[in-house]
Amino acid sequence: MDSDLLPVGRRVAYWRVRRKLSQQVFADRLGKSKSWVDKVERGVRSLDKVSTLQDIATVLRIDTAVLLGRDARPANVTERTEGVERIRAALSTYEIALGRSAARHAVLPAGRLAGSVGHAWTTYQHARYPQLIAMVPDLLAHAQRTHAHDPGAGRAPLVEAYRVTASLLVKLGETDVAWLAADRAMAVATGDPVRVAAAAVQLGQVLRASGRARSALSAMLAAAYRIAPPDPDDGAPPELSLCGTLLVQAALAAARHGDDRATAELMDEAAGMAARVGDGHDHHRTGFGPTAVGLARVAAAVELGDGHDAVAWHEKTTGRDGWRWLPAEHRAGHLLDAARAYLQTDDPVNAGRMLLDAERTAPAEIRHRPAAREVLAQVARDPDAPATVTHLAIVLGVA
Repeated sequence: MDSDLLPVGRRVAYWRVRRKLSQQVFADRLGKSKSWVDKVERGVRSLDKVSTLQDIATVLRIDTAVLLGRDARPANVTERTEGVERIRAALSTYEIALGRSAARHAVLPAGRLAGSVGHAWTTYQHARYPQLIAMVPDLLAHAQRTHAHDPGAGRAPLVEAYRVTASLLVKLGETDVAWLAADRAMAVATGDPVRVAAAAVQLGQVLRASGRARSALSAMLAAAYRIAPPDPDDGAPPELSLCGTLLVQAALAAARHGDDRATAELMDEAAGMAARVGDGHDHHRTGFGPTAVGLARVAAAVELGDGHDAVAWHEKTTGRDGWRWLPAEHRAGHLLDAARAYLQTDDPVNAGRMLLDAERTAPAEIRHRPAAREVLAQVARDPDAPATVTHLAIVLGVA
C-alpha cells in the first residue's frame, strides 16, 4: 500500500499499525482519548494544529511532512540557490567586452532571440520560476552574443532579457544580483527613451526591495516625466502604460518612505492614465490598467499600515473584469499583499484564504518567494488559521 495516496487520518492509522501500536497505546502517548484517535483515523475529526501534527509525527517516529502525503516536499532550496548562482555567473561574464566572445559560440538571429525572450516573459507571467531559473543563464549568454554581433537588432531583446532576469531575482529575494541585471538593462537601453523607461520599471522594483525607497522615488519620477506625453489625452497606450507604471513604482516607494500624501497623489495621477489605457493590455510587459493601479493601492496601503483601506481596495478591485485578465504572477503576488492586509486587520482566517488562493493560482509564488514564506509562517502561527494553511506551512518547512 502506498500511504502517500491516503487521507491524513488514514495515514495516521497506517503508520500507527506499522509501529505496532494499538489505538489505546497511541492515544496514551499523545495524551488523548482512544475515541479521539478513532475519529481522527476515520476522518471525522480534522487535524488542524501544527503542534498536534508534530506530536503525532514524534510518536510515530516519522517526519511531519509524511503525514501530508506525496506533495509534502519542501521547496528545493538547494536547487534554487544553485540556479541563482548560475544566473550570477552569467551576469558576471565579460567575455565579449574583453574580446573573448569566441566564434565557437553560435549567434542566434535577433528574431529568434526575441522569440526566446518572449517565451521567458511568458514563463515569468505564469509564475513558473524554477523553469525560468533554468532558462535564464543561456538566454543571457545568447542575448549578449547577438547584441555584440548586431547591436542594432540585438539591443531590444538584450534589454528585455535583463528586465525579466531582474524581475525574477526580485521575486526570489536576490536583490543584489537583481540590481546588477537592472543596471545592465539601463546601460544597454541608454539613448532609447522608451527602452530606458521600460528598464527603469525593474530598477524601481530593485531599489524598493533593497530598502532604498527615497532613491527609488527620485529615479521613478525622473523616468516617468521623461517619457510622459505633453498632453496625456494625446498619449499612445504603450507610452501611457510605461509612464503610469513608473508613477505606480514611485507611489509604492513613497508609501515605503511613509509619505501618504505623495502616495495618494501619484496613484491618482497613474489612475488617470490607466483610465485612458483600459484593462486587458500588457504594453511593455507592464499589465498596466485600472485594475493594476487598484491592486497597487492595496500594496501601498499595506506599506502605510492601513490594513482596512487595503482590504477595501482589494475587495473592490478583484471584483473587476480586469482582475481575471491579469497574468497568474500578478494575481498571486497581489493575493500575498491581500494576506498582509488581512493580518493588519487581525483577520488570520481571510489572510490564510488569500495564501491558499495564491498557492492555487501560482504555486511557485508561495513556494519560492521568501516574502511569501514569511507571511505564511506568520499566518500559520495564529491559532485561528485554517487547517490547510498549517498543512501548507509544514509542507514548506516554515511552521
